[in-house]
This record gives sequence, C-alpha cells and structure tokens, in this order.
Amino acid sequence: MKRTLEDVDYKKQTEELAMFAKALGHPTRIEILNYLDNKSCCFTGDLVDVFPLAQSTISQHLKELKNAGLIQGELKPPKIKYCINQENWNKAKQLFCEFFDIDFNNNSCSVK
Repeated sequence: MKRTLEDVDYKKQTEELAMFAKALGHPTRIEILNYLDNKSCCFTGDLVDVFPLAQSTISQHLKELKNAGLIQGELKPPKIKYCINQENWNKAKQLFCEFFDIDFNNNSCSVK
C-alpha cells in the first residue's frame, strides 16, 4: 500500500492548541508560568534563585515559552524582564477548556 505525502490542513485553533501544549510539556515551564502568574513579572536571575537549575537551562525554558507566545520579555539592559502574555495566556486557557469540553467563563473553567 502506497502512502502519499500530503500536507494536512489543520484549523488555526488546532495548531495554536498544539503549540501551547508543547510549550507546557515540561514541568519546569509550568512552574515558571505559575511563578510569573503570582509575581506578574521577574528577571531571569530571579528564576535562577527560585529553581535549582542552571541559568542556561532556565533561559532555554523561557525561550520555549516565549516562542509559544505564553510569555513576553522586555529588555532592561543588562537583564530581560519576563511576564505572562495575558492575551495569549487567556487564549490558551480557552482553547484547553474547549478541547476538554469545559465551559470557559470569565477566565476560569467550569465543568459543564
């Protein structure tokens, strides 16, 4: 049986959900988001003090979260200040709620 290589045309929301899920696919990234959600913003050095990981490892996790659009960074030489991208964070929560068939009301999920 021959398989053909064709591009699969996914819905934009499906691709966004997959991108967010991939970014959340590591426990450290989830903890970073929890930390940022409670602190609003912080510098990379703050996270190095909180998590028992090398600065380069923290930076890699921040890069993944930023590439997914879940956080944003503001250059404050010589540091970068990170905070949650509220628009994309709310979009991610909504997409996950829809995926798990949960009502999304006022930025919180409630089971149907």
